[in-house]
Amino acid sequence: MADIPLYREGQQFSDQELVAQTIKNKQAFTAIVDRYEAPLLRYISRLGCKDNSAARDLLQEIFIKTFVHLNDYDHSLQFSSWIYRIAHNETISYFRKERSRPGVLVRAEDFFLFETIADDALLSDQKEHRHTVLEIKAAVDRLEPKYREIIVLKFFEEKSYEEISDILQIPQGTVATLISRAKKKIKIYLEKR
Repeated sequence: MADIPLYREGQQFSDQELVAQTIKNKQAFTAIVDRYEAPLLRYISRLGCKDNSAARDLLQEIFIKTFVHLNDYDHSLQFSSWIYRIAHNETISYFRKERSRPGVLVRAEDFFLFETIADDALLSDQKEHRHTVLEIKAAVDRLEPKYREIIVLKFFEEKSYEEISDILQIPQGTVATLISRAKKKIKIYLEKR
């Protein structure tokens, strides 16, 4: 791993530069793995894969698919969106095979993100009734997968509309619509509590 630098003259190589290096020298792929291992594992967990062993297996499959299809990478897309799309598709396929309905995994460092969702869904205006993190999590978990996935990408992974559009392969207008509908559903679920 030390043979393939992530930096040059104090600057980090861009994803596109790492892809170009990997196409020339397969060993350079370790730099891509180093860069994306932690964020993708976090994303897999946030989508609801609670089993650490299964999440690691999924991560390995994601990197294998990424490596095998690296020549197919469309340079008009951000590499991060492309690899997240692979991660998304692999994780959803895993849930289908397991016939399970995932819930968003709550980690202590994510608590503020649930509050961000509540604030964004205009729930913070209701000063007389603040919702707990667990209530908000339960509302997010009740969402249909297409809404829950988009909430994870927007609020937990902090992806832009353009990146979400690239990852889910849907128009940006649809991204905006799905986020709006998801927030309304969260608000309805919480008002019924």
